[in-house]
Amino acid sequence: MKRLGLILLLVIGVPAVVAAAEPFNPLEASIPELQAAMGAGRTSAAALVDYYFARMDAFDEGDTGLNAIAVRNPRARQTAELLDRERAERGPRGPLHGIPVLVKDNFETRGMPTSVGSVLFRNFAPDRDALLVQRLRAAGAVILGKTNMHEFAYGITTVGSAFGATRNPYDPSRNPGGSSGGTGAAVAANMAVFGLGSDTCGSIRIPAAHNALVGLRGTQGLLSRRGIVPLSHTQDIGGPLTRSVLDLALALDALVGYDPQDPQTADSVGQTPPAYSRALDPRALEGARIGLLEDLLLQEPADAAVADVIGRAAHDMESLGATIVRVSMPGLVAMLSARQQGFFVLVHDFKTDINAYLEANPDAPVHSLAELIAADAHHPQIDASLRASEAMTDDSRFEYLEALQERAGVRRMVLGMMAEQKLDAIAYPSIRRVAAPIGEEQPGGNCLLSANTGLPALTLPAGFTASGMPVGIELVAEPWSEPKLLSLGFAFEQGGPRRRPPPLGVEPGAAAATGDAEATPPAPPRAVPDLD
Repeated sequence: MKRLGLILLLVIGVPAVVAAAEPFNPLEASIPELQAAMGAGRTSAAALVDYYFARMDAFDEGDTGLNAIAVRNPRARQTAELLDRERAERGPRGPLHGIPVLVKDNFETRGMPTSVGSVLFRNFAPDRDALLVQRLRAAGAVILGKTNMHEFAYGITTVGSAFGATRNPYDPSRNPGGSSGGTGAAVAANMAVFGLGSDTCGSIRIPAAHNALVGLRGTQGLLSRRGIVPLSHTQDIGGPLTRSVLDLALALDALVGYDPQDPQTADSVGQTPPAYSRALDPRALEGARIGLLEDLLLQEPADAAVADVIGRAAHDMESLGATIVRVSMPGLVAMLSARQQGFFVLVHDFKTDINAYLEANPDAPVHSLAELIAADAHHPQIDASLRASEAMTDDSRFEYLEALQERAGVRRMVLGMMAEQKLDAIAYPSIRRVAAPIGEEQPGGNCLLSANTGLPALTLPAGFTASGMPVGIELVAEPWSEPKLLSLGFAFEQGGPRRRPPPLGVEPGAAAATGDAEATPPAPPRAVPDLD
């Protein structure tokens, strides 16, 4: 508890005692550590921008780079300098003041394109921020740029016609997960402190699992969808990907809240704590009952490598005071995978939602899904999905309503089992296989339980397979239980390091991180497309 208290003192701005001005290395640094360093004059927001841009130069660019960054913000350093001046004159706004972050390229972001991974949309740049981006700016975060994504968020490997494929920093021959794979790869590779992703069916949790990160899919309605190019209004939700639970809690503190332009968020009123970061309990696993859901653990022999890591993580939870209960729900997998492998509602929603979005944006390059398909500029990997959505007709509406009712039944089934077993959470791998080679299909998805029920899910680094690939464990609980999930994750994290940075090579840009703005000039941003 003493360690947590010190961390939170640093977060809220109580001066730390600094013995000597040693060179500061931001690699893997947390938000509290960065705030302490900036408060002590050991670094600055502008120097951090230089540092992360230098890492992009070293590890993202070129034929062998990760290709995680879609476009850099040419005004990032100028913004950082203004925030440094504000800190000196008035103090920090809060924990995110001067913190450099990245944003998935389906979030509208003023001053940059919102390409959604599509070559057709490379010059599409609405002059407004998605609400979550607006809240990051208001909290003092510095937007470094936009991250690559699976085109239109319609897949889990992160490939698109605009920027190609993103690579996994733990093995560049493999995918980083998706659709928020650019955010996942960039945050894992320390190209930002954290980043925004969106999750329709695993698009935050799978990149978290494949990149040894923490990712939260909140209760449906916790976070505003306004300004996120839609995939499915019933399932879309934004959220942060971070390297630690505390960083995720601090980001969440700035992001949650009612949005009068997103009716779903009305459900969240009265359901959020004053601060998620202050609700963290490092002893939360003591006495907790965690159900290890066997239905989503081991379905095929090839799932064994990930299942072994999950088993070891469950054993570690036991050593931290939890009781692990092996549970099963007969018929669950069949119920989740009914109607187009469980994706009928998503496929149906996309046609309605993307058409409405395009109609509301007359400056978009196309004005309907039919036009988008006819343009034939999209990546081949999403062709079948686009056509499946376009094939939906008014005759499918009755089946759509049936599918929504079936989802409500699955939700009651899950919550009923948890009540019977007196469980605090259920656990399973976010995805049952490690990241597949680029260009191959990614098997093993477990995205449906949370996405189709609206229940919150937290993905945590569980460890690594013998081949060195990350594995993520997912915790799911009842609606609005994010404080409990974050505390369980925090306690698990405090029990021992389960994340390690990817083996990318020599650390660049250290001089800039010391606060000497002249030591390393700012890296030139990747060119922003002509928006005229």
